Amino acid sequence: MDFNFSVFSFLLLFLTGLVAGFVDSIAGGGGLISLPVLLSLGIPPQIALGTNKLQSSCGTLAAAANFIRRGTVDLNQCLHGIVFTFMGAVLGAWTIQQIDAGFIRHIIPVMLLFVFFYTLFSKDLGTRSGHAKMDKNLFFTLFGLGLGFYDGFFGPGTGSFWTGSLLIFMGMDMTRAAGTTRIMNFTSNVVALSVFIIGGNVLYSAGICMAAGQVIGARAGSGLAIKKGASFIRPVFLTMVFLTIVRLMYVNYV
Repeated sequence: MDFNFSVFSFLLLFLTGLVAGFVDSIAGGGGLISLPVLLSLGIPPQIALGTNKLQSSCGTLAAAANFIRRGTVDLNQCLHGIVFTFMGAVLGAWTIQQIDAGFIRHIIPVMLLFVFFYTLFSKDLGTRSGHAKMDKNLFFTLFGLGLGFYDGFFGPGTGSFWTGSLLIFMGMDMTRAAGTTRIMNFTSNVVALSVFIIGGNVLYSAGICMAAGQVIGARAGSGLAIKKGASFIRPVFLTMVFLTIVRLMYVNYV
């Protein structure tokens, strides 16, 4: 299928990537912005999903690199999580091709509601580092496999689950949790992107144009998150979790 986009369409894609990258690097949920725009341009859903993974992978890489470069996150401390997230995402990407994902769509909004209200009513959550409730390696083994599988299998809300889990179980502050989330998101995104590429479901012209905006937005957003900390990240995080819940409820029940 050929897509002859106008100059205006490419400008729209670039600006969408810019905004999505900015938001996603802070709190996740950039797909809520980018995917509807891709679909509005007449791109078939499967190709839109693959193209979205291409541009979001570039954004999460740029944001993760910025968090690492500024010393907010130590990549060596994340290696265990990267390995198990990769394994989980491969398994999830394989599984989604074997069975229907319909049943999980009804569970995810409920789980996200828990993350939303727990964060909303825990006023000090993420304002400073606290005590971890789990061993680090055990946490990254369980959540790497589980959330990696989920991202490869279905995807929406993965960043929110990662950030919420890091805040609740590992006692991280908001900034470090946001940085660690970007690293894990990039890992599972690359796996999902590989599946879409193999299936021929990536529109490179649109994806690369959006990716250029994503990189700029992600660097700006992650820089602000590092500079301003929890007071800036928390409201953006809560907003994006809420919007993700609304979107999933709409898709499932309307």
